[in-house]
Amino acid sequence: MKIVSKFWAGMLFSCFFLVSCNTDQSKSTQTIEKNQSQNPEFPFYDTSLSVDERVADLISRLSLEEKAAQMMNSTPAIDRLGIPPYDYWNEALHGVGRASAATVFPQAIGIGATFDADLAYRISNAISDEARALYNATSEKGNFNRYNGLTFWTPNINIFRDPRWGRGQETYGEDPYLMSLIGVAFVKGLQGDDPDHLKTAACAKHFAVHSGPEQLRHEFNATATLKDMYETYLPAFEALVNENVEAVMCAYNSTNGEPCCTNKYLLDEVLKQKWNFDGHILSDCAALVDLYVAKGQGGHGTAPSKAGAAAMAVKSGVSLNCGDTYSALPEAVEQGLITEAEIDEQLALLLKTRFKLGLFDPKGSNKYDALSLDVVNSEKHRALARETAQKSIVLLKNNGILPLKKDLPKYFLTGPNATSTEVLLGNYYGVNSNMVTILEGISAAISPTSQLQYRQGAMLNKDSRNPINYATGNAANTDVTLVVLGLSSTLQGEEGDSIDSDTAGDRLDYGLPPNQIQYLEDLREMADRNPEDRKPLIAIVTGGSPVDLARVQELADAVLFVWYPGEEGGTAIADVLFGDVSPSGRLPITFPKSLDQLPAYEDYSMEGRTYKYMNEEPMYPFGFGLNYTQFEYSDAVVNKTEVTKEESLSLEVTVTNTGKVKSDEVVQVYISDLEASVRVPNFQFINTKRVTLEPGASEKITFEIKPENFQLVLEDGSKTIEPGSFRLYVGGASPMKRSLALGAPKMVEIEFAVN
Repeated sequence: MKIVSKFWAGMLFSCFFLVSCNTDQSKSTQTIEKNQSQNPEFPFYDTSLSVDERVADLISRLSLEEKAAQMMNSTPAIDRLGIPPYDYWNEALHGVGRASAATVFPQAIGIGATFDADLAYRISNAISDEARALYNATSEKGNFNRYNGLTFWTPNINIFRDPRWGRGQETYGEDPYLMSLIGVAFVKGLQGDDPDHLKTAACAKHFAVHSGPEQLRHEFNATATLKDMYETYLPAFEALVNENVEAVMCAYNSTNGEPCCTNKYLLDEVLKQKWNFDGHILSDCAALVDLYVAKGQGGHGTAPSKAGAAAMAVKSGVSLNCGDTYSALPEAVEQGLITEAEIDEQLALLLKTRFKLGLFDPKGSNKYDALSLDVVNSEKHRALARETAQKSIVLLKNNGILPLKKDLPKYFLTGPNATSTEVLLGNYYGVNSNMVTILEGISAAISPTSQLQYRQGAMLNKDSRNPINYATGNAANTDVTLVVLGLSSTLQGEEGDSIDSDTAGDRLDYGLPPNQIQYLEDLREMADRNPEDRKPLIAIVTGGSPVDLARVQELADAVLFVWYPGEEGGTAIADVLFGDVSPSGRLPITFPKSLDQLPAYEDYSMEGRTYKYMNEEPMYPFGFGLNYTQFEYSDAVVNKTEVTKEESLSLEVTVTNTGKVKSDEVVQVYISDLEASVRVPNFQFINTKRVTLEPGASEKITFEIKPENFQLVLEDGSKTIEPGSFRLYVGGASPMKRSLALGAPKMVEIEFAVN
């Protein structure tokens, strides 16, 4: 409780500071406009100068106290210079969040389940269009509140290494390649294609080696070998830095003994020297408080005071403080802990972002100034949200009951999440006026002559069962029962947000709440009451992480995992249920049978984790998902059976839809190093393509296998290519044996040698 209180105390200060900054916004805006028109001689307003020249001029006009204030997330206005307030804190994980009404896309883990980089780009491009439109409109009115800015602390590219982590839903899954693929596309869409201006500024977080336990995040030390860091935890960050992501957020925890926000190895040696990152670094919110809170009391205890923590962070390269620790920077200068020149250096990096966004330019100086509110939650964007939800839904089981007919005489819809708006959202969400629940989606899809009964039947999370539950009886006298089970962000998510979690949002018990399983068992019993007329039972499961679905798999005739599917979730689920589209989502994370199959949660070694290193048979493997049709892989060939370390390889394979339904197939390519001298993944995901095939149609697909795909990571973190034999796998899921047992198409395998 102490940790939660400390965190929210910091946030309350920030909120107070924000209110005090924005109390006289309209007066401030008038003063700013007057000063801008009367003081054109300020060179930092001169767009003919370089960004560096403009930044240097602005910094030269600021007092030390003003500099410190401009390095905290909620910056005050500087009236004499015509500078309005600005708050750097904004969210866009799956839509513009916590602000005006906007399009709500499926949660990030659902976007990961699409395995579709082009779709991710279209989503983030739509989000940044809406963000710019909202900024244009709100700034015109003089609103400079938190969540009105253009600096978005998205995406979260931490590896979802363990299903217990409640915030894993914010990521794209457990695989570094998939994380990089989707993350890079998301950054491209957020930041735009203008060579001179950013549309919005993206941020790669949380750097680095950060994925729980949530309850200990302010004091936890994640210990990871260099091999695991460069094989698993760092590749996505490097990929985003190479894509010129504007910002990187340092994490709360320590990594290998040093707090991430003052970690010399991560921030200086890796991020700046090795990767040449030239954007700005920011702290997670109140993370700098952790530096001077003592060990054993919820912090790291590496700084002697608030002023000491502020100086340490700036010296480590942290330009932006989410919180108020940098208010002590003048004191730190007075005490000789840091120089004003060192502060100027980090402030310059931070201010460059605002200049690149065009915030000091005349209106109309960049094409993004023309975006207007008509793009926000437009029909085009709603259609994109629906498409995303459709492509994210994973069919885990189907005994032939799906797709359903739309004109059955009677449907029974039940379960704790059937009418829930909460399960559409996930965390870090936005809102709008048309959130389509699962009940609404199904009722809109079926024939008007069909009967639809609805009863909630069970609570989301309740220890005891109701001894009399009249809802279950409907399962005996309906044509089909659809039960909506699962989780919501009240049970999993971030510290302080998951209000029905005893473990700060983490999922330490792994299973569905017992009352939900009991309700499912009761429904199955009633559906089977008449052996000669057994009624089908379909389970629709919401959630942002793997969960134990053994009993659900056993009891239900079909199982759909729908994540947190966004504003069009109910419509998209109905589209899949009734066969308007074939399900094509793929699991971006392995579902173990139980937590007993995994190492301890606090253990950051990758041994035994994820599809790459897990030797036990999971419940559902990475990359798995069924369709309403069947696909066959054939005629797989490589252009060479031997290559040098510098040569690429061309892989061709033919994919055929051998069934009777048009469907997307997510073609996946994996590689295994068969003769490595060190531990390597059992197999590693290296390429993918989503194809749409009509019944009976075939497509020949070509993949380039690059030398970087032959690399292995040594114990010191360096990469090399060793000569020897390799095996390629291509198919519709990962090569785990469980994939084939669950109904995935048989993969084809090809061996080749690297000399």
